[in-house]
Amino acid sequence: MEHIELFFKAIFIDNMVFATFLGMCSYLAVSKKVSTAVGLGAAVIFVMAITVPLNWLLDQYLLQEGALSWLGEEYAEYDLSFLSFIMFIATIATMVQLVEIIVEKFSPALYNSLGIFLPLIAVNCAILGGSLFMQSREIPTLGLAFNYGISSGIGWFLAILAIAAIREKIRYSNVPAPLRGLGITFIITGLMAIGFMSFGGMLTGGDEKEQTETASVEVVAPAKEVIAIEEVETVIDSTTINEPEIIE
Repeated sequence: MEHIELFFKAIFIDNMVFATFLGMCSYLAVSKKVSTAVGLGAAVIFVMAITVPLNWLLDQYLLQEGALSWLGEEYAEYDLSFLSFIMFIATIATMVQLVEIIVEKFSPALYNSLGIFLPLIAVNCAILGGSLFMQSREIPTLGLAFNYGISSGIGWFLAILAIAAIREKIRYSNVPAPLRGLGITFIITGLMAIGFMSFGGMLTGGDEKEQTETASVEVVAPAKEVIAIEEVETVIDSTTINEPEIIE
């Protein structure tokens, strides 16, 4: 159940494009054709599926405070978390180079159509964001980290695929001249982001414990006020008010 929840949450609720607006440069530049968008989206899925688990291992066994305890007790106090950005980017750059070599070897046409944006996956903020979100959310297991990497990549893939399909269709539509190009693309992206916000209630069933605590607070608060009012009335009743003496 935890894997399913994380899978759908990373794709729809915490979508890299529509929830956090990461990876917008490639999203806007390579979404003119569906074929190009599919190729780049598949590359992003592959890179995130590899880099997020690898960076999880680096974070757990090298970067966190006390992560080096497996080397001995004298290394337990070391904290290398300041190297997170460097290590994560190095892992991402290595995987991107591997993807670039594979695409150039087996699909030269796709390699030429992607152009400079294929090596720029190394500095795609959505790729780095996946590893940083994995670290900040403290994903507990390697399996969940792998799941989060794939699902985040799929979410980005669906976003660029959807906008590419829409841009191919509106090419033949009567779009006002000031909005042609990136203008209408930004508007459509905003509307799609609003649509994806509706998935926010898909996995939030409500916590019964929190509801019970809230209800108890609402009931107890008036009771305390009643008790306080009764105490004040008791003090007033028990107080003797001396009338002033009239001097003739």
